Amino acid sequence: MFTGLVEEIGTIKSIQKKGLGINFNISAEKILDDLQIDDSVAVNGTCLTVIEIQSKGFVVQAVDETIRKTTLKNFTQNVRVNLERALTLNRRLGGHIVLGHIDTIGKLIAIKKEDLGTIFKFEVAPEFSKYLVRVGSICIDGVSLTLSNNEKNIFEISIIPHTINQTIIKDYKVGQLVNIELDILGKYVENLLSPTTDKQSDITTLIEKYW
Repeated sequence: MFTGLVEEIGTIKSIQKKGLGINFNISAEKILDDLQIDDSVAVNGTCLTVIEIQSKGFVVQAVDETIRKTTLKNFTQNVRVNLERALTLNRRLGGHIVLGHIDTIGKLIAIKKEDLGTIFKFEVAPEFSKYLVRVGSICIDGVSLTLSNNEKNIFEISIIPHTINQTIIKDYKVGQLVNIELDILGKYVENLLSPTTDKQSDITTLIEKYW
């Protein structure tokens, strides 16, 4: 589990194919403090397992399914990536609950500068529009953000300069493809209310009993 608060920007040092999977050698400094083999690290929002630790970086492995579903397939040497270690129980949850499981790939379609922040407009496939809630949470490339506006499958994020400067968002250009994890709470509610299960009747009973 993660918070969506990026700890460090790393750099892809090398890429090595392993069958249908890929090993990514990533340079880092800050997150190496207590990093161990088998730990989870969110790389642009994708939860990956550390398989090797080096003096100035670490190696993670991505299986073929992860590569297909994320922008990791587009990584090249020297690409900068957002990094976050897994959440610990003694750490404040400053962002929102992020699992590191990417739901879809979005596309940046517009950037608009404002007096203080910057508006980034993204597009996702239409089937994901139901999860887009104004002032709701969303995770883009591992960054916990809040929707400022949305219409169908198009949504906007207003981002302050600090967040831009501390993440790879500063590198974004129109046409950029990004990893998107939708709010897990919305997906749980959808599942519980699904008419194809007995869960809906259970919830209806609870509502009638207590409300």
